[in-house]
Amino acid sequence: MTTVTTRTQVVVIGAGPAGLSTANLLRQRGVDCVVLEARSREFIERHPRAGFLEEWAVRELERYGLAGRLLRQAGRHGSFEFRFDARRHHIHYARLTGQHHFVYPQQELVTDLVAHYADVLGGDIRFEVDDVRLHDLTTERPFVTYTDPDTGGRHRVECAYIAGCDGARGVCRRHIPAHESVFASRDYGIGWLALLVEAPPSAEGVVFGIHPRGFAAHMARTPRITRFYLQCPSGDDAANWSHERVWRELHTRLAVPGAPIAEGRIVERQVLDMHNYVVEPMSYGRLHLAGDSAHLVAPIGAKGMNLALHDAFALSSALTARLRDGDGSGLAGYSARCLRRVWQYQEFSQWFADVLHGATDPDPFQARIAEARLRRLLDSPAAATAFCELYIGRLAG
Repeated sequence: MTTVTTRTQVVVIGAGPAGLSTANLLRQRGVDCVVLEARSREFIERHPRAGFLEEWAVRELERYGLAGRLLRQAGRHGSFEFRFDARRHHIHYARLTGQHHFVYPQQELVTDLVAHYADVLGGDIRFEVDDVRLHDLTTERPFVTYTDPDTGGRHRVECAYIAGCDGARGVCRRHIPAHESVFASRDYGIGWLALLVEAPPSAEGVVFGIHPRGFAAHMARTPRITRFYLQCPSGDDAANWSHERVWRELHTRLAVPGAPIAEGRIVERQVLDMHNYVVEPMSYGRLHLAGDSAHLVAPIGAKGMNLALHDAFALSSALTARLRDGDGSGLAGYSARCLRRVWQYQEFSQWFADVLHGATDPDPFQARIAEARLRRLLDSPAAATAFCELYIGRLAG
C-alpha cells in the first residue's frame, strides 16, 4: 500500500490540554500544524480527569479567546479545609493571595479547545491514529508516520518541529535516548483510590482529611458530581473497595461533627500510584515535550493540568518566534523556562504529600515532623501565606 505524504510546520502529538492549547495558539498565529490523537473525539471529550485551574492559567486562556464557556460556567474556590482530630481548619487562600481556583473538569476544557481548533479555526486534527512513530529528530526534516484508522494505510507527515503532548503513556518520551536526558522520579510508596460520585458536594471547597487510617479528600466538580480520594496501599485493586467499604472509610476519615459527607452512586473507581517524574531536558533535536510527556505530578496539589498549560503557552510562543520570525532563542530556552516552574511544583507536591500522609508514616519521627509542619501552617500567617502562594501557583517562575 502506498504511503500518503503531507507536509506541515508542526506536528502536535496528543489532544489533551497541552497539545490542543499549543495547536490553537499556533493556528491563531498563522503557523500550520497537524494534531494526531490515538483516541476518538468522543472519548477525549467525555473522559473525566483533573478539574482545578489556577487563576493565572485561566487568564492566559482568556487572553487568547479560549476561556469563554469556562468563565461562564466554572465555579470558583478561594478556600479549603483540613479535617483532623474531629475538627475543621480553614485556609482562606484567596484572602492571602488575591487569586482563586476555577473548578472546570478537564474534559470540558478539552471539549472547548477541540471545538475552537477544529470547528472555529478549521484546524487539522486526526483522531484514532495508530502506530505513531517519530523519525529523524536530529535533522532539519523530521517526520511522523502513523496508520490511518479507516483505510489501514500508512501516512507520513513531514514537518519542521514536533510537539510531544501525548502524556505519560505516550510514544514521544520514549523517543528521547536515555543518554540524552535524565529521568528523575519519586515514588511515594502509596496509592490513592480515585472515586467519581454522583452526589452533591459536601463542602464548598476542597477538604483534606488527615487520619490515622489514611488520607482522604473531597473535591467538588459540579453541583451533582464530587471527586473523592482515599489513601490505599500501592498497587491495590479497586475491586477490593466495595460500596460499603468506600463510604465507611470516607465517613471515618472526612466527616466531623456538623459536616457530614453526602453519599451517592460511585460511577468511577481506580487506584492511582502516587509517583512523580521529570524528564530533563524536555527537548531532543526537533522534538519538544509538553505536559505529562515531560513531567508527572501526583494529584496532591492539582498541578498537572496547570503545568501542561504553562508548557503549551511557552512552546507555542517559542515555535511561532522560530517559524514566523526566525528567532530561535525561545526554543533554545524552552526547557529551562518550563523546568523552573516544574521543579517548584514538584517541591510543593513533595512537601504537601509529607503533611497529608504524615499520620500514617511508619517512622514516628517523620510523623511528628509532618504534624509540626501542619501546625505551623495553621498557626503562622506568614507560613500560611507562603504555602498559599505555591498552592495557587502565584510565585512559580
